[in-house]
Amino acid sequence: MTTRDSGMLDVGDGNLVHWEAGGDPGGTPALIVHGGPGAGSPPGTPRAFDPERFRVITFDQRGCGRSTPHASDPATDMSVNTAEHLLRDVELLREHLGVERWLLFGGSWGAALSLAYAERHPHRVLGLVLPAVWTMSRAEVDWLYRRGGAERLFPREWARFRDALPEHLRDGDPVAGYAALVEDPDPAVRAAAAVAWSAWEDAVLSREPHGAAAHYSDRDPDALLAFARICAHYAAHDGWLGDSVLRDAGKLAGIPGVMIHGRLDLSCPLSTAEALARAWPDAELVVVDDAGHRGSPAMGERVRAAITRFAGG
Repeated sequence: MTTRDSGMLDVGDGNLVHWEAGGDPGGTPALIVHGGPGAGSPPGTPRAFDPERFRVITFDQRGCGRSTPHASDPATDMSVNTAEHLLRDVELLREHLGVERWLLFGGSWGAALSLAYAERHPHRVLGLVLPAVWTMSRAEVDWLYRRGGAERLFPREWARFRDALPEHLRDGDPVAGYAALVEDPDPAVRAAAAVAWSAWEDAVLSREPHGAAAHYSDRDPDALLAFARICAHYAAHDGWLGDSVLRDAGKLAGIPGVMIHGRLDLSCPLSTAEALARAWPDAELVVVDDAGHRGSPAMGERVRAAITRFAGG
């Protein structure tokens, strides 16, 4: 018999984190860790998980989705929204729900946070399934948001991203520039920065074989601003993870994992997944030739197969 439950967990610092749990209460616990940062969790149970075999748990990270306070409110304190805070929130959620050990599932930023949690709490992790590997190292942040990386593949789109900054910020670090704009007291300035940030994210995805023209931009204004504000905040600090995820990969020893990565992923280059696979001997890397960051039908099949391995684990 499947059930569904939800609630708001007080994680401190004035933050309430929204969570949902569905599927079989006696099934394998699986935590879905959403990306972004700041994207929020889509409603419902992901189709890749069999609700008859898994207890599927989702949550909205601080400041986004249905968690409060929302980052679209300029009064929301971003100093208490860091990777360290989110890692503590995940552990509080595990304790609140009475989970002994769980499977972690996350792509992009969700992969980075899942890996960091597993390195911090290896005895609480059954395994990891990571579609689109990202560790939010400085090199990865530079590739996506600063000069010399994806900018070379999308020069026109990059020019629009750069030129949306005030002239005095265009020759500096664009991440720092946008992090400042989304904190501007003028709501029109904040809104325009959120649109420009999301347009750049979408530009990188749009050229994929199975990409979407407005994956990030097609959100209501509050969700769009929260996404851009949180994402720029994290990118400006390399997610507070730096190179630690790859450096500490030895702590994942004994934890089984499957990384499913699209060869055509322009947001999260394959080289990171390959480096992690070399440092994490208990993990398998599956490279899908026709997939980018948004995946493909073939990638979806491999994700479902990887999840099924942990049913009943």
